[in-house]
Amino acid sequence: MKPLILISNDDSIYSKGIRELVEVAKEFGEVIVVAPSKPQSAKSHSVTLEEPLTIKETNVFGDVKAYKCSGTPADCVKLALHHILDRKPDLLISGINHGANYSVNLIYSGTLAAAIEGFMHGINSIGLSVDSHKPDADFTIAKKYSKKIIKSVLENKLDSKICLNVNFPDIEPNQVKGVKICRQTKGAWAEEFVELTHPHTKKSIYWLTGTFKNLEPQNTDTDVWAINNNYIPIVPVQIDFTNYKIMQEMKSWKL
Repeated sequence: MKPLILISNDDSIYSKGIRELVEVAKEFGEVIVVAPSKPQSAKSHSVTLEEPLTIKETNVFGDVKAYKCSGTPADCVKLALHHILDRKPDLLISGINHGANYSVNLIYSGTLAAAIEGFMHGINSIGLSVDSHKPDADFTIAKKYSKKIIKSVLENKLDSKICLNVNFPDIEPNQVKGVKICRQTKGAWAEEFVELTHPHTKKSIYWLTGTFKNLEPQNTDTDVWAINNNYIPIVPVQIDFTNYKIMQEMKSWKL
């Protein structure tokens, strides 16, 4: 039986990135797509609770079965696993996202949320992103290396399931130095809200903007260093947020 591969994303079922990913994944097994009907970027792991969800089958990928969902990336994966699929997927892939998801960005990322949702259900999962927000971004590098990564995940049997965060640099293919297994960079956003006046109501409205700050630019084992130096960083991620060092120190508190 061919591997069953579930694909989702946060840029919507109509994005270029997911079309490119479907073409790659078809080489490895049976593909089913369940993705948002409209962009859901930066929705993180949110789920829809206050209104009903809708799903509709679409032929946007030709002979590949696909459904568009009114909800978030996490909603899409949940509906796929609980309502659409008749067996657990062998692999879940989310992307290919327009825009990098390194460092702290994965906290906000809908792309990674879809992958993590699959991981939570015991499925090997991959989040793929390219460091370009252009609608017509070049996915040559992403497609070439996605094939290698998908093949490796399907062939290598690890002791436990994995979730990989993969980012592709926006450079010429001949500039890629290779793949680098990394850790997540310690980083933060220097944020500000631009205050504007609504043209009709004349009330104040606010637009979030900001600049990413790499808090450890000298360290060469991080995803930001890798992508800035023409490598493809792969970060194995997990769900456990526990700070074990602080937990041990807190045991001495008199509570």
